[in-house]
Amino acid sequence: MSHDKEKIAVFGQGIIGSRCAARLSEADYDVITWNRTPKPDTIHPAATPAEAAEDAGVLLFYLKDGIALREVVEVMRAQLRPDHVLINHSTVDLDTTHWLAKLCEEVGCGFLDSPFTGSKVAADQGQLVYYVGGDPVLIERMSTIMEVTSKEVHHFGKVGDATIIKIVTNLISAATVQALAEAQAITTRLGLPASLLTEAVASNACGSPLAAMKLKSMAEGDFETHFSLENMRKDSELAKQLASLSKTRTPATDTTYECLERLCQAGHGDLDYGALAKAFDR
Repeated sequence: MSHDKEKIAVFGQGIIGSRCAARLSEADYDVITWNRTPKPDTIHPAATPAEAAEDAGVLLFYLKDGIALREVVEVMRAQLRPDHVLINHSTVDLDTTHWLAKLCEEVGCGFLDSPFTGSKVAADQGQLVYYVGGDPVLIERMSTIMEVTSKEVHHFGKVGDATIIKIVTNLISAATVQALAEAQAITTRLGLPASLLTEAVASNACGSPLAAMKLKSMAEGDFETHFSLENMRKDSELAKQLASLSKTRTPATDTTYECLERLCQAGHGDLDYGALAKAFDR
C-alpha cells in the first residue's frame, strides 16, 4: 500500500460492495471489510463494524437500506473520530441521510451523501456513477477514492439532494421495466416473437441500454440478479415517501410498487427486477 493513501473500510459485501472493495484493493488501497453474514474470500474481514471503523479513516457504506445503515453506524458510534470521513453509497430514505449527516456533524467528522447508479457489471468494471451531495472541498478530497469504482462523479448540491435524485431515477427505471414487461406480454400473447419487440424498441425513441438489457433477459427468462426485485421494491417505497413529502400523485409508481410487492411476496425478491415479467407467466 502507498503510505499516502488512506485506509478504507467497506461495509456491506453484496453484489456492489464486494466488487468495489476488490477494485479499491487492486488500486493499492489498504481495505478492510465488514458484512453482516460472513462470506468466503472477503478482503480483510473485520469481526464487527466497530473494529472496521477503528482501523480505517474512510468509511464506505454499501448496505441494503436505511434500517441496516442506522444499525451499523450506531454500533460504531463510539469509534467515530473527527478525522473520519463517512461516505454513504447505500440508497436510503431522506430522513436517514439527514440523521447520519447530523451525527457526523456532532462528531466533527466528514460526511458525503453519495448513492450510485449501476449494477453488477458496472461495479465489476469500475463504471458506477456517483451522485454526491455535500461539501465541495470534501468531495474533491474524496474524488480520487470514488474514481476507482466509478466512471463519473456528479456533485448535486447539499446533503440530501443526491438521495432525492437517486430515488427518483430508480422510479423511472422501475416504471420503464414494468412497461417493457407489459409490452412483451401483449406481443407474445398475440403470437408475435419477443425478438420483434426487442428489434422495434432498439430503433424507437423509447429504446435505451436498460430496455435492451431487460427485454433480452425477459425473453430468455434469465433473471440472474444485477439489481434485485426486493431492492427495487424498497426504492419504489422510498419514491412513494418522497411523493407524499412533495404532495405529488404518482400513479405509475404506485402501480409498479404493487407489482413489485406481489412478486416479492411470491418469493421472487432475490431475482433481478426484470422478473417483473414473471407476473405474466401463464
